[in-house]
Amino acid sequence: MPTPLTPADLATLLSAAAGVELLPADLTPEATFEDLSVDSLAMLAVVAEIHRNHVPMPEGAEKVATVGELLDLVNSRTGGHTDNSVLIAAPMDLVWARTNDVTGWPDLFSEYASAQVLERDGDRVVFRLTMHPDEQGRVWSWVSERFADPTTRSVRAQRIETGPFEYMHIRWTYQEVPGGVRMRWVQDFAMKPDAPVDNAGMTARIDANTPVQMALIKEKLEALVGSAA
Repeated sequence: MPTPLTPADLATLLSAAAGVELLPADLTPEATFEDLSVDSLAMLAVVAEIHRNHVPMPEGAEKVATVGELLDLVNSRTGGHTDNSVLIAAPMDLVWARTNDVTGWPDLFSEYASAQVLERDGDRVVFRLTMHPDEQGRVWSWVSERFADPTTRSVRAQRIETGPFEYMHIRWTYQEVPGGVRMRWVQDFAMKPDAPVDNAGMTARIDANTPVQMALIKEKLEALVGSAA
């Protein structure tokens, strides 16, 4: 989540995830969910939504008693955030198919030496990425999980082997616009206390590298369109 969760945000989550209609003014820090008639099922739904689309939540988070406790818990887990996009002059079907073919990523990205699919179940894929050696000769590798939704043209992904990250969540979206497809990557993450870089440092690294990789993907996919013309 790029900014702290507010009472207004929580009111929206309660409505969307649990069908509970409350005003932000009702969600004071000392207000208990019991007094607000937010039952255990609604809390489970809200916490699951936060965990799925914002930040990882610990086991038992749905048992917090007050609004303030929930907001503090969520906001204490908020880390780094990046948001990058590129316009690719190519048909949606081509962009979607090529960028979601994980096994082909070493041909699209310059940083990956290999991509090995470990599990596949419909639109869910679990895979191992291995990078080329860095300046010190170290080879970084990790396992990620990806859920692609061809109906909404969106993807949710997360690292399973987190390495130096406490968590890493990535959302890809694709939008047809004049001139092609706008592909957007939003990344939310937090670094472990003993990681070699902090949240700000990793944000800077991702914001420097992502446009480079997006430009390569754009160049390669647009070249495919040109060769087929």
